[in-house]
Amino acid sequence: MGLIKKFINWRKRSKEDPIYEIEDWNEIVYDRDDLQIKDKGQRQEYVKGCLEQIAEAEKELENLQFEYNMVTSYLKDMEEIDALPPEEKELLKEHARRIDDLEHQQSGYLERKNRMSDARFRQMERMEEELQEGCRKLEEAEKYQELVKRDLKRLDGEKQAYLFRKSELRHTIDNTRSLSVVCTAAVVLCILLLLFLQFGMEMDTQIGYLATVALGAVAITAIFVRHNGAVEEIIRVESGICKIIRLQNTVKIRYINNTNLLEYLYMKYNVSSAGELLKGWRQYLEEKEERKSYMQAERELDESQKDLIHELRRFQIRDPMIWLHQIPALLDRKEMVEIRHGLIIRRQSLRRRMDYNKEVIAGKAQAEIKDLAEKYPEYAKEILGIVGQYEQEFS
Repeated sequence: MGLIKKFINWRKRSKEDPIYEIEDWNEIVYDRDDLQIKDKGQRQEYVKGCLEQIAEAEKELENLQFEYNMVTSYLKDMEEIDALPPEEKELLKEHARRIDDLEHQQSGYLERKNRMSDARFRQMERMEEELQEGCRKLEEAEKYQELVKRDLKRLDGEKQAYLFRKSELRHTIDNTRSLSVVCTAAVVLCILLLLFLQFGMEMDTQIGYLATVALGAVAITAIFVRHNGAVEEIIRVESGICKIIRLQNTVKIRYINNTNLLEYLYMKYNVSSAGELLKGWRQYLEEKEERKSYMQAERELDESQKDLIHELRRFQIRDPMIWLHQIPALLDRKEMVEIRHGLIIRRQSLRRRMDYNKEVIAGKAQAEIKDLAEKYPEYAKEILGIVGQYEQEFS
């Protein structure tokens, strides 16, 4: 709040006291109140300051004059074009329409989102002759890779089945061995029991002997047959496992070789799959045609621009090159009117700035030097000498 009050008080004082008046930065003011005219250094410095302002104004005038002449020339060219006969105007429009169509064609290509990068295009271009063959090789290698994987999975499944069967057969062999021991022991026990009954109890055990021998023989024969069958089958299973291992090794070699081939082809063509390479190949062919069309359009655009410039020069247009950037104005009269209106405003602004530099800045500085020499005639010669020296330096 204190700062606001100080600012308000300062504004009030500025209106009452001329010391606090705000200076207009757009106004050139010459104040000799503090100039010590008798001091040679101050006197010369003051005159040089006026001359520097004149030089600055003249430099600005040169720049403004150049721009003013260019705008004026452009307006005169527009008047010349407006004054052309209808058939000549139509000829210019034909050239302009051709240029406009070609520029739209080029801009459509440049603004396309899925354009192939130059680096990728050059890479595909270098391998253009082998890309089709590369796509075929990659597709075949990937299909073969899938087949090999399926074979390995199948062989692995068969191997696991054989190993499981081998484990079962080993259990069978162990079981038959145990059963043969049990059956033998049972037959021996039965015979001992029958001997006890025969001699100890004086019983008739002939049928018992026959039954025991018959049952023992049948059981042992069955166990023997089962054991031998398991032994023979386990030999076949182990042979099958060896065969599967050999097949697995053969297929694994094919798998490794094909994997290495795929990795090399992926690295060679800078892709991760055959589908990606095929997509890139198609994109390359499309990009190639578009670039060809673009280059053709560029050549035609260059020729059309040359034709337009030739026609404009034939119609005595001073600056035909600038019309290459104003094609819409040649096609649409409203566009031409808008451009002319903008140029007129620009020229008026330039005229005001030229007048300001010439009359206000340079004029006031010259008048100040002249007034200083008239008011102090004793220093007139010195002042004129400074002016002459300054003119020699910058002439």
